[in-house]
Amino acid sequence: MNKLLEVRNLSIALRTRSGRLQITRDINFSISPGERVGIVGESGCGKSVTGLSLLGLLPQPIGEVSGEILLEGRNLVDLGQREWRKIRGRKIAMIFQEPMSALDPVFTVGQQIGEAIRVHFRIGAREARERSIEALARVGIPAPAQRHDEYPHQLSGGMRQRAMIAIALACEPELLVADEPTTALDVTIQAQIVDLLMKLSEESGTALLFITHDIGVVAETCQRILTMYAGEVVEEAP
Repeated sequence: MNKLLEVRNLSIALRTRSGRLQITRDINFSISPGERVGIVGESGCGKSVTGLSLLGLLPQPIGEVSGEILLEGRNLVDLGQREWRKIRGRKIAMIFQEPMSALDPVFTVGQQIGEAIRVHFRIGAREARERSIEALARVGIPAPAQRHDEYPHQLSGGMRQRAMIAIALACEPELLVADEPTTALDVTIQAQIVDLLMKLSEESGTALLFITHDIGVVAETCQRILTMYAGEVVEEAP
């Protein structure tokens, strides 16, 4: 099967006042179209920075990335910001850990979904609004037209996370990176979010990279698992 994403010898370091800090070393994995892969490991093992590196979101200029991140054969490591903006959201999208800090409090939920849609599809405000409301309905938010015009603080934690998923999926990416999307939610809402991600992945054929410390969630969601420890992949198995 063709590989959608191939990561080869990915090493990440940060330049700090105390010197160069090596975060990950020689990470290797691949994801096929429509495949669901989990990355598990304890806090601080390098899961989230690996996910951020796939979208060019490491802090600059202190972040250093070496190795290869091949998306459909194209190496993303040396891309400039202009090229990254064409890929983020359209080819690869990300759901972040904390929706309250990831969502901008001064813009409505609909404005934040519509911005990505207008950037990538070059459409007008009315069509962007319709697509944004559709995206909210797709992730199971009730009264999507009303929620479209509300601000993040007006939504519950579970609805904020659904709004984050709507933003990530609005431009129909080929790969969705979910960085601990259920961490801040109670058990019932966690189950709903996991079911939603599974359903959306199966319906749209979107590949999923699920980053978490919860092996139980990965067992329900993914077809393959990578275990990270101290910045390295120490195990890979179905």
